[in-house]
Amino acid sequence: MGFRKICIYGAGALGGGIAAKLAASCAEETDISAVARGAHLNRIRRDGLTLREDGADAPLVARLTATDDPRKLGAQDLVITGLKGHQLAAAAEGIAALLKPETRVVMILNGIPWWYFHGEPDNPYNGTQLEQLDPGGVLWRLIGPERVIGCVAYQGGEVVEPGIVHLYHKKRLILGEPANTASADIEAIAALLNRSGLVAETTTRIRAEIWSKLMNNAAFNPLSALTRATIVPLLSDPGIVETMERIMTEVKALAGAVGVPLTIDVAQRLEEARAIPDVRTSMLQDLLAGRPLEITPLLGIIVALGRTTGTPTPVCETVLHLVSRLDEENRRSR
Repeated sequence: MGFRKICIYGAGALGGGIAAKLAASCAEETDISAVARGAHLNRIRRDGLTLREDGADAPLVARLTATDDPRKLGAQDLVITGLKGHQLAAAAEGIAALLKPETRVVMILNGIPWWYFHGEPDNPYNGTQLEQLDPGGVLWRLIGPERVIGCVAYQGGEVVEPGIVHLYHKKRLILGEPANTASADIEAIAALLNRSGLVAETTTRIRAEIWSKLMNNAAFNPLSALTRATIVPLLSDPGIVETMERIMTEVKALAGAVGVPLTIDVAQRLEEARAIPDVRTSMLQDLLAGRPLEITPLLGIIVALGRTTGTPTPVCETVLHLVSRLDEENRRSR
């Protein structure tokens, strides 16, 4: 299989689900470990990592090595990060401690990733480092975009209590390399995930997938946090739906401005969203838990790239100001 040591760095909702499924499916031939923290880590160590899935007959309880100190795990063949974009820079040294020259790093991220402008020599922005997403270039320097495999996840999940993860609305994990290649590594990783019971596929156009999902994330996540509403109430309010449509339209225009023209129809994308279960978005989950919100990868970078490319993003900018203030006030009150 090629990957004898695999670490899931950030075993929260989706990361925890992947860790549990890998541990259950290939623990005999692969050393599966996870980096977690706090009560979640303590519960995993004591009772194992419990995974609940819609449609499953019973919860899956996986036993695996778990730690909050990645240096104890040694070099890995594969690292899969379950951290959000605004959490990655602080974890750069920990991730780097797991790497050897050939280690690949799958980064499951919403929004624009820190490595976005690597690997496309014909793109006028190629090589541009995004300070907002990678302060001081620490990720670029310690991990390196050349070893990254991007991942766009259409898979809902939530840590319902420490040590227990719920995966729902099972769909796809889409893997792609920054250079738009289809290496043996990426095919092997997709096969590994599929073998574990997940649904993984590869693409040579990962940026189109990133922008396509960002249309949804930029619209649904901040508005759900601002209103504290789940998916169905949001889509039941005509005024909010109109605001979502404007956000999606701005994101689609910005994608074209950086060389990724999208053919997605905004109205159709909103209609398709009505099939999503009535769940809490990840940003609403973080808000209610008092955690910092994932604002920069979903909205802040849209506004920044809009200014760079001369693409108007007025609705995104307004929502950015509102949700940033919400984030500050929410954390202050805790």
